[in-house]
Amino acid sequence: MSGPENCSDFAYGQVHDAGGLSMTVSIFADRPHLREELREDIGAAGLHVRECGPVAELLAGKPRSLGEVIFLDCPSLDAASLAALSRLDMRAAHSGAHLVISTSVDALDDVFGCCDQSNPQILVDPSRSERVIALGRVLALRPNLRLRELNEEDRLTLLRLTEQVGRIAERLEKLHADRKAHGGSAFRLESPGNGYHGETAHGDRLVRSARLELPEPRLVREIIRHRQLRAKFFDGDLFADPAWDILLDLTAARAEHARVSVTSLCIASGVPPTTALRWIGQMTSAGLLKRVEDPADRRRAFIALTDQAAEAMAGYFAETGVRSAELV
Repeated sequence: MSGPENCSDFAYGQVHDAGGLSMTVSIFADRPHLREELREDIGAAGLHVRECGPVAELLAGKPRSLGEVIFLDCPSLDAASLAALSRLDMRAAHSGAHLVISTSVDALDDVFGCCDQSNPQILVDPSRSERVIALGRVLALRPNLRLRELNEEDRLTLLRLTEQVGRIAERLEKLHADRKAHGGSAFRLESPGNGYHGETAHGDRLVRSARLELPEPRLVREIIRHRQLRAKFFDGDLFADPAWDILLDLTAARAEHARVSVTSLCIASGVPPTTALRWIGQMTSAGLLKRVEDPADRRRAFIALTDQAAEAMAGYFAETGVRSAELV
């Protein structure tokens, strides 16, 4: 990839598709077979490919519009490409373009650290079907698009590809309903218990007399270990619960005052990295997780529980009365 100084020349067209015009897509990947697969899939969706070439072409030539969607494949990154990716993320955020990035587990932390503005879809060693799902998610965000009519074979293929996303959506829909039912929060507010005092004669606000504490990290790690042992005797998919595994891992880390990288959290989730990233993104939107920049290196970022999520986890352990590692 060329040096980062040319990144300031990035320019994107405004997204105006209310008239039903199909979106335009640019593809930048160094692997020829990947470029061709993406071109075929984008064309099959009835969209127009504006550019398709190696990553170096992203920085070459005069400023031009790259369209409403940019697919970027970067399985490895050097210093120049890190800077370029940061600029691309900023430009995509300002223009409203949708950025889809495929990368590797080894480069995931670097890619995640660079992309803090455009909320891109990050795919880790994706299959072709996962890239099609990513395209479908982009299309779902754009109203008034006219897509070609699907035949029965297309519909069956699309159903298989989106089955996994559908399962996630069902859980997220319930989470969204819970948030609306409880004042837009992802947390349930119960009536004050013994740990609270009501208003005083002076009209002071309701306050807690004692803050609930998280359990010892050793206990949480033991619970995690017991959960992982189930996969030794049963199909792991039977017990897949990435949201809870993510919360448990971050609860232990918070109690240990440890930082958790996005790669580490993907591993802890027990599901493929691309699926884990979707959960992390949705849980962040729900106010459960937050992105924490590394003060020593702005190119790195970590994931942590929000204060409300930590409080909810402390309340959960207090309510269940867990005091030993017997609960799994």
